[in-house]
Amino acid sequence: MDATNFITASSASTEAFKTANLLKLLSVNALISGEKATGKSLLARYILPNATIVDAKDLNEIILALQSNSELIITHIENISNLDVLHEHIVQNSVRVVATGSDRYVNEKLEEMFSVRLYLPPLDERREDVLELQKQYHLDAEALFGENRELDMSGIEPDLSENSSSLRRQLFFYFLLSNITENDLMRITEKFLSDKIGSNNDYRDLLYLYEVPLIRAGLKQFRSQLQLSERLGLNRNTLRKKIAENKEYQLDE
Repeated sequence: MDATNFITASSASTEAFKTANLLKLLSVNALISGEKATGKSLLARYILPNATIVDAKDLNEIILALQSNSELIITHIENISNLDVLHEHIVQNSVRVVATGSDRYVNEKLEEMFSVRLYLPPLDERREDVLELQKQYHLDAEALFGENRELDMSGIEPDLSENSSSLRRQLFFYFLLSNITENDLMRITEKFLSDKIGSNNDYRDLLYLYEVPLIRAGLKQFRSQLQLSERLGLNRNTLRKKIAENKEYQLDE
């Protein structure tokens, strides 16, 4: 996603973007913190659009970059091996730095190095941004696969476990599945199973791959174990047993 497309539907992202616009005008070092895939790198690139980007895990590469650049973006600042050395070279070379890092990383030295601190909350605290991101990822999917396709995800809970990474993966997955055929599904299953089979109990051990989605889909549609057991031609006790056997997949919710 282009840096100019930073989503600002929520109040948190709007405030972050306002701060970013101020930072574009100020020659100060800034630290953007937050969980993975919350938009930190996107915002850093917006603030310093022409800066070189380096990962903090390689201190020697950072030192070389500081000697040859006036602006620098350092990602994953929590992986830096020596903050004192980093600070020394930043001051020596008079380089403007915007760094990104985990919200869990705390170090007193950071206060001295970065006069502006900016925090991006996870997407589950920025629900207004989620819908806009889904729209953007839908356009990305259409461009990637070369086709326009309606996609109704109104009944699907957004996967925000890894913020925008999991949300984008989820949408691309449903985009692919929106017109999948039985043969496509069987080929996908065959490919998956080809790496799994090899023991004497494979049929019994892998049966859940069929039963879990069938029961889950049935419970969502009929909202009743009794109705589902009748539709599947199963004894109700048998259905309950299968639900209990696969309780790790939360079929009873």
